[in-house]
Amino acid sequence: MYESYFGLSGKPFQLSPDPGFYFGSRGHRRAMAYLEYGLHQAEGFIIITGEIGAGKTTLVQQLLRTLPVNNVVPVQIVTTQLDAEDLLRVVASAFGIPTDSSDKSTLLIRLEQHFHQLQHEGRRALLIVDEAQNLGARAIEELRMLSNFQIGTQAILQSFLLGQPELRDMMQRPEMRQLKQRIIAAYHLGPLDRAETRQYIEHRLSRVGWKGDPAFADEAFDRIYAVSNGIPRRINTLADRLLLNAFLSEKHAIKTPDVNEVASELQVELGPRRTAGVSNADDGAVPIEAPPAANRLVEHGRVVPLGESTPEASSLEERVAVLEGATTMIFGTLKRVLRLLRNRVVEPPHARETDDDRQRRREAS
Repeated sequence: MYESYFGLSGKPFQLSPDPGFYFGSRGHRRAMAYLEYGLHQAEGFIIITGEIGAGKTTLVQQLLRTLPVNNVVPVQIVTTQLDAEDLLRVVASAFGIPTDSSDKSTLLIRLEQHFHQLQHEGRRALLIVDEAQNLGARAIEELRMLSNFQIGTQAILQSFLLGQPELRDMMQRPEMRQLKQRIIAAYHLGPLDRAETRQYIEHRLSRVGWKGDPAFADEAFDRIYAVSNGIPRRINTLADRLLLNAFLSEKHAIKTPDVNEVASELQVELGPRRTAGVSNADDGAVPIEAPPAANRLVEHGRVVPLGESTPEASSLEERVAVLEGATTMIFGTLKRVLRLLRNRVVEPPHARETDDDRQRRREAS
């Protein structure tokens, strides 16, 4: 909607992962080095963790773009709550192996035969499991058993596990000790720092032909960092709405008050906030006020965004309040869009003329 207004060739802050917008922050470069090291080892497990929206999937997509297509056969699956046998079926299907009416032993035989065939062709299998924190212990054990497939002393399957921080906790359980022995490297992908947040925004804008319109005030970048905590997906959500807000307001500059206004509308999407009056001394972030009651719940002193389940947030009144807050926010944005479209499309050219303008136009005609 706002792309043509600012002379952009596309949408710079889409939420879906796109390796074309890959930004190599310090943390992402280090994580990429671990992935490339793992590929060189050609065995075992590489584990990458990070908060929701930290850029794990984009990181892997960027890696896949650089893989030699003749040497590695990668497949990527996104898990939900899969049990062990369902996971095997998903893995087999991802590698193009028929799974209809196959029992577990048949699936394992077919998978091993397929990996052997790839090895004979001079290729090797790479399994990438996203959202791996959702897997249970038995499903994780099945992945470990798959890593036992080998020809002589050479492994014929390698696995990358991507997940939220809960995956790190899972790896510390006693029942995970055998899999831990197969881990080649593990890395936790943290947020962007203040300087990287600005570089990230400018990088994505430059990818769609940004020439300084809209202009961002220096303080606006600082505020974006404070609100988003440096999480790329949160930055995308906030920056996209800032561009929309500037378009609706017919502005060509984004300043701190604009960020504050939009951030207050996005308390739900931007996730947990520090409570009012609290800031991180080490990052210099500006304290964030707690969102209105209709937009959040409180669990053990922390703000919980809409959509995040919590046992304490089970009363009907709380759920209705949350839904009302989200509806109000969406309705307000839609009203602003419709008002702008009505002013630009429906009103005739002379709709905003003064009485003197109308009189001169009548005299001229």
